[in-house]
Amino acid sequence: MTATRCLIVDDDSDILESVRNYLSGFGMSCTGARSGREMRAALAEQVFDVVLLDLMLPDENGIDLCKWLRTSSQLPVIMLTAQGDPITRVLGLEIGADDLVGKPFDPRELVARIHAVLRRTRPNGARSSLRADVEQFHGWSFDRVRRLLVSPQEVAVPLSGAECRLLCAFLDNPRRVLSRRELLDLTRVGDTHINERGIDLAVSRLRQKLGAQPGSSFSIATIRGEGYMLDTR
Repeated sequence: MTATRCLIVDDDSDILESVRNYLSGFGMSCTGARSGREMRAALAEQVFDVVLLDLMLPDENGIDLCKWLRTSSQLPVIMLTAQGDPITRVLGLEIGADDLVGKPFDPRELVARIHAVLRRTRPNGARSSLRADVEQFHGWSFDRVRRLLVSPQEVAVPLSGAECRLLCAFLDNPRRVLSRRELLDLTRVGDTHINERGIDLAVSRLRQKLGAQPGSSFSIATIRGEGYMLDTR
C-alpha cells in the first residue's frame, strides 16, 4: 500500500516536527511548510493526499490559502486552529475545509481524523462497488470525490463543503423527509457545532443554486413541521 502523503503547514517549528514525527510513525510520508509561500511551492513540486493547514501563518492566513486551493483542487484539507469560536470553525468548513482540529490536540485524534477524511474523499472498494464515483440523476451529474455538480446544460455548479455534504445526505435518502436534526447528524464534521438555523441557511443556498439552472428537474421541498425532502418532479 502506498504511504499517505501529507503536507503539514505550520509556522511553529516544534509543532511541525512533532506532528511530522508522529505521523511518520504511522507510515505516512510527511513534508513540512512554514508559510503560505512554502505551501504553494510544495504543492507545485509534489503530489499530496492531504494537507494539514494551520489557520495563522506569518504571510497568509489558512482561510485564504484554503480558498485558493479550492479554486483548482479538491485535495483534502484539515485545518488546525487555536481559535475555538464557532464562527471561525464554520467559516473554515464553508470555504471548503474537510475537517477542523483545535489546538492543542491529541496526536492520536489527528491520525483518526486524517483516516476519516481520506475514507470520505477517497472511497474504498466496497463503497465504489455499490456507487459510482460520479452519480447521474435527471440529467445532472455529481462527482462526490471532486465535489463537482454539473447541470443538464453542462454548467458546473460550485458547491461549498457544507452544500456538498447536504446534497450527499439528500441523494442518499431520495424522496424521504429529513428533519433538521437528521441533517445536522448527517452533515456534521468533527466537533463543529452548527444549529438548526445553520441547516436552514445551507438548504436555502443549495436550493438557490439548483433552481438557478434552466430546466432543473428536481428541488428541495419544505415539508411543514417535519423538515426537507429532495423532490424529483
